[in-house]
Amino acid sequence: MGGAENEKRKDETTEMEKWDGGGKARAWRPTASLENLRRRAVLYRTIRNFFDSLGFVETTTPFLSRDTVVDRFVEPISVRVPLCWSEKDDFAERRFRDSETARREATTFYLQTSPEFAMKRLIAAGMDAIYQLAPACRRGDRGAWHNVEFAMLEWYRRDDDYRAGRRLLADLALNVANRFFAETGLEPKRWAENAVVERTFADVFEEKTGINPYWATCGDLRDFADRAKIAYPASYLGEESGALADNGKDGGNSETGETGATKDDWLDLIFAEVVQPDLGVDAAVVVYDYPASQSQLAKTRREFDNERKETFDVTERFELFVDGIELANGYHELLDASVLRARIEATSDERRRDGSGELPRESRLLQAMEAGLPPCSGCALGVDRFFAVLIGAKSLDETLAFPIEIA
Repeated sequence: MGGAENEKRKDETTEMEKWDGGGKARAWRPTASLENLRRRAVLYRTIRNFFDSLGFVETTTPFLSRDTVVDRFVEPISVRVPLCWSEKDDFAERRFRDSETARREATTFYLQTSPEFAMKRLIAAGMDAIYQLAPACRRGDRGAWHNVEFAMLEWYRRDDDYRAGRRLLADLALNVANRFFAETGLEPKRWAENAVVERTFADVFEEKTGINPYWATCGDLRDFADRAKIAYPASYLGEESGALADNGKDGGNSETGETGATKDDWLDLIFAEVVQPDLGVDAAVVVYDYPASQSQLAKTRREFDNERKETFDVTERFELFVDGIELANGYHELLDASVLRARIEATSDERRRDGSGELPRESRLLQAMEAGLPPCSGCALGVDRFFAVLIGAKSLDETLAFPIEIA
C-alpha cells in the first residue's frame, strides 16, 4: 500500500480502534482526527490572512501575568512564581485592598483567561489595530463545549465604534468561513451562505419568552422558569424577599442578601435554556444591547422607553451565535478607569457572597486607562468552537489534539 493510502488509513481510525482489548483508552492518541488537525491549520492561516489584509498587526502578550479579568463566574488558574527580578514599581504591593493579602500574594500570577488586559495596554500605548491567537485557561470549565485550556482569537481597533465592531465580527465570520470551505473542500454550512443577522438581546428574549428583560422582575423570570419547567438549583430561591425583588429601571441587580439568584442569574438561565438553542441556525446571529448589569468592560448608554415613559441603561456589548453555540463576545470598549474600578469592586463583592476566591482589584490596565485609552472596539472569539461549527463537530474533542483528560 502506498504512502498516501497509509496516511489516509491513519486518519480513518475509528473511536473503537482507540481502545485496547482490556477496555482501556489508548490515551496517547489525539481525540481529533489527523485530518481535522490539518484543517485546523488551514483555519489559523485563513484567520491570519483576514487580519493581515486589513492592516492589523499580530501581537504576543504574556500568558502568565499578575493581571487577570475580575469576573463573577470566570476562575483563573493561579501560579506561584518565586521572585527572580526587581520590581519596576510598587504594583505588587497595591494589587489587593489590604496590605496583608498583597504581601501574601506578591508572587501570585495567573494563566490568562483572555489576552484582553494586555492588548488594551498596547492600544493605550499607541497601537492602532492588533490581533492575537493565544492560549487561554479557565479553572473548572470542562464539557462538550468547554476545555480548561482553549484557543482564543482576540482583536482591537482604535476608533472603531459600536457598529463598526459588530460589522468587523460579521465580516470575519463569513469571510473566514467561506475561505476555509474553499480551501478544505468541505461543503459550506447553511449559516455561512447567508448574511449575518443582527438582533437586540431584548428582541430575541421577548420573542421566545414574552418577557421584556429590562423591566422584568426576578419574580417574573422565576414564574416563567417554573412554567417552562426549567430546572434550577434550590439556592436560586434563597431568601424569598430578596430573590424576588424588582431590580428597577436601571437594569442592575437588586441586593439579594447573601443567598438567592440575582436578576442576571435568571436571565442567563432562561436565555441559555430557551433562547440560545435556536440562534444562528439559518444564518449567524449577532446579539447586541445587553442589560447594563452585564457590561463587564463595555460602555453603557441610556435609552428611553416610550410606552413606560422611563429610562433604562443598556450595555454596548455583542455576541456571535451559530447553531445555538456562543462563539464570540465583543465590546464598544469602556474608557473610564473610575467606572471600571467601581465594577471591579461590585464584582468582588459578588464573588465574596458566592464564596469565590479574591482576585486583584488593581491592574496595569487600570493604570493604562488612567493614562488614556483611546476610543476602540474589541472582540474575543473561541477558536475551538468556531472550528467545531465549521466542520460540524459534536464537541470540542473533535477539534483538539489533547483535551485536559489526556493533556
